[in-house]
Amino acid sequence: MPRTVRRHIPNILTMARGIMAILFFISISLYRYPDEGVGWLVVATVLFTLAAATDFLDGYLARRWQVVTGFGRVMDPFCDKLLVLGAMICLAGPRFMVPEWSTGAHLVSTASALTPWMVVIVIARELFVTSVRGMAEACGMEFGAKWSGKAKMVLQSVAIPVVMVLIAAAPPATHIWSAWTIRGVMWAAVAVTAVSGLPYLAALPALLHGPNKA
Repeated sequence: MPRTVRRHIPNILTMARGIMAILFFISISLYRYPDEGVGWLVVATVLFTLAAATDFLDGYLARRWQVVTGFGRVMDPFCDKLLVLGAMICLAGPRFMVPEWSTGAHLVSTASALTPWMVVIVIARELFVTSVRGMAEACGMEFGAKWSGKAKMVLQSVAIPVVMVLIAAAPPATHIWSAWTIRGVMWAAVAVTAVSGLPYLAALPALLHGPNKA
C-alpha cells in the first residue's frame, strides 16, 4: 500500500470515531431506563464498542507505518475524551435514573451506578493531565502517555459497554447480581482513572521548577 494512502488511514479512523460518538449520543438519548427504547441502547452499545476499537487501531497503524501526524496528535485524544466522557455523562444522567419503587433500587440511584461526583473525578483527571502535558511541551520536555493512562483507557472502553449490556439484559433494579456487578465495574473504572493521574502529579514539581518557570 502506498505511503500516501497509509498516511491518511489512521486519521480517517480517528474521524470515524468522532462521527460514531455523535451517533452514539443520538442513540442513547432515545433510551430511558428500564424499558423505553431498549433497542436504541443496544445500538448505542455497538456504536461505542466500534468507536473504542478504532482508538486502538488508529494508534497502532500510525506507529507501525510511521505516519504519526499533527492532526492525529490533536484529534485522537479529543475524540477519545468526547466518546468516553460523553458516555459517562449520559450514563449518570436522568435517562438512567432508577425508580424509587423498584426492587433493589436501594443499591443504585442510576442504572449505571455512576453519580455526578464520579463523573467530575474523571473529567478533573483529564483536565489535569492535559494541563500537565501542555506545561511539559512548553518546557520542551517529552511527556508521552503513561502505562497507567493506557490501562485506564482499556478499562473504560470495556466497562462502559459491559454496563450497558447488563442494563439492557438484566435491569439492575430487579436483578441484584447485575446491580452489584455494575457497581463493581464502574467503581473500578473510576478508581483506576483517578490513580492513573498520579504519575502526572508526581512529575508536576519537576515541571514547576523547570528552566521555563514563569
